[in-house]
Amino acid sequence: MPVSDAMLDASALVKRYDGQDVLRGVSFSVLPGQVKVIIGPSGSGKSTLLRCLALLEPADGGEIHLEGKPIGFKDRRGKRVRERESELAVHRSEIGMVFQRFNLFPHMNALENVMVGLTEVRKLPKDEARTKAAELLERVGLSQRAHAYPDELSGGQQQRVAIARALVMRPKVMLFDEPTSALDAELVGEVLEVMESVAREGMTMVVVTHELRFARKIADSLVMMDEGRVIEEAPPETLFENPAEERTKRFLAAVHA
Repeated sequence: MPVSDAMLDASALVKRYDGQDVLRGVSFSVLPGQVKVIIGPSGSGKSTLLRCLALLEPADGGEIHLEGKPIGFKDRRGKRVRERESELAVHRSEIGMVFQRFNLFPHMNALENVMVGLTEVRKLPKDEARTKAAELLERVGLSQRAHAYPDELSGGQQQRVAIARALVMRPKVMLFDEPTSALDAELVGEVLEVMESVAREGMTMVVVTHELRFARKIADSLVMMDEGRVIEEAPPETLFENPAEERTKRFLAAVHA
């Protein structure tokens, strides 16, 4: 698809750690309002891809566009130069990220954790930030726990606070990096329910998950990664029922075994 049509677009992304290629020319696009789910074995580059898309890691090659505009790097006098930290911060505020671990500030209660981006990044007055944060906590079903600290919340509740913290910034796209992998089995459902409601409201989403039943339910498109490459992309019904690649067939058979 043309870059200008995509909400978020990656072209030929390369990322290396200690001389090892983790991303090997990954190209990837998500349209406005689309939910794209990435699956694949551990070590295939899924989390690294999200970290590059969120500008938390600089790619070693390739380009990223948000609403058709390049982000992360600029061309200066024919050279590829990383954007200044102030420029990166603006773009990061437009891309919400929810991690495997909740990354909440332990000295702040739930309401303060959701507020902090509004006051520190958006520079909103505290009263306005508090009102917006309270609305988001209600949206994720935690209005009664607004004054609880992270160690007083279950893992599922902490992850819902983390989702509220990302959503309150009104991002253009939300990235979820295996958001239920650190949760006990009985807590997974409450987080997936919140994510499903966010998708229904039209948020552009990229989700890395091993919850294949959820992936099948929520995804407009499924992406299969292996060894740092996208090897297959298709609608959920097609990829699950009739995958084109033998590697995808082996992965799905192993996961369902």
